[in-house]
Amino acid sequence: MGGAGTMLTDFDISELTAFRRQLHRFPEVSGQERGTAAWVAAALAACGVSPGRIVTGLGGHGVAAVFDGAALFDGAAVGPTVMFRAELDALPITELSNAAHRSSIPGVAHLCGHDGHVAILLGLARMLSRHQPARGRVVLMFQPAEEDGSGAAAVVADARFDDLHPDWAFALHNFPGIARGECWLAAGPLSCASVGMRVMLEGKTSHAAQPERGVSPGLAVAGLIADLGALGRGGDLGDAFRLVTITHARLGEPAFGTSPAHGEVWATLRTMLDAPMAALKAQAVALAEAAAKTHGLALRIEWHDNFAACANDPAATDHMARALDSLGMTHAPGGLPMRPSEDFGAFDKLPGCKSAMVMLGAGVDHAALHNPDYDFPDDLIAPGVRLFDRITRDLLG
Repeated sequence: MGGAGTMLTDFDISELTAFRRQLHRFPEVSGQERGTAAWVAAALAACGVSPGRIVTGLGGHGVAAVFDGAALFDGAAVGPTVMFRAELDALPITELSNAAHRSSIPGVAHLCGHDGHVAILLGLARMLSRHQPARGRVVLMFQPAEEDGSGAAAVVADARFDDLHPDWAFALHNFPGIARGECWLAAGPLSCASVGMRVMLEGKTSHAAQPERGVSPGLAVAGLIADLGALGRGGDLGDAFRLVTITHARLGEPAFGTSPAHGEVWATLRTMLDAPMAALKAQAVALAEAAAKTHGLALRIEWHDNFAACANDPAATDHMARALDSLGMTHAPGGLPMRPSEDFGAFDKLPGCKSAMVMLGAGVDHAALHNPDYDFPDDLIAPGVRLFDRITRDLLG
């Protein structure tokens, strides 16, 4: 992945597009991004990043590249650390596409655009390799497992991340429904906290002709579907916002001759802020416990896909806004904050770190994220690289 000069060339864009499409053809779901990470590490090495400045296996399959500024003292960078984040993982969804670069892995596809985000960071790596920052250092963070909410937290918990701790952290996410190349950006709350709740109820089977000889979770499942949903009806995205969405339910096995013993209800709990989530979880647990007790059932609860709320720091947002202005890229608060969750929230809670994320428009009529016909627009690679490079130069010279 070569090239010359201090700007992205047409050759750069061609190579980055080809790399993005290669990732698209070979997607890997959360926690299984081994091949994707290896390709990224190789691309970074081809940009001239020394092996000692590439960290692999962060929080699973995460990869980080460190670019030091020119100002050093005793071999250490002088100035702030600026981090840019992209995600490595794909989704367990079957892609519907006739594109030559469509997924070759059954039931797995890059339907959120993380392949494009990776290409943008690799484009920034090219810029940094040609034009060293005057001071500080830049960390390019290729993070695993964003889709299930575990990746950013695992990266932060990795002991090696202590040496990469950023003073500033930035990210972007392509977003269908916004005009191509325009942006949504605002300080304050960006995306909701959310967690998946799996309620498992266990009774005793019996013959369907003698249900009184068993203990069926049927009524408990039916009641919980209604009662859990009633805990949060959505509404305006203010501080008190709560939404509970029933995502799956199961009762026994598909048979007419047996009264079931096992039942499950899956629900996603969502709040605008982190603090109200504890109360919402407690209420949901209380409902499950009451249902189990009433119907004589054993109860087990699991929690999955835990996302912290994400908020944009005012100072970081201001830096991003000025960079957009200097590039002539239109931005407005638009539809922010938004209901979907984003695990970039784990970085905005780091001590001493100011962070911001921008939504980069993929097109008003572009297929929605997680839709089977979604594909990342390749013409967002160049503006994404320019934005991150502009932020770098504004902060580090």
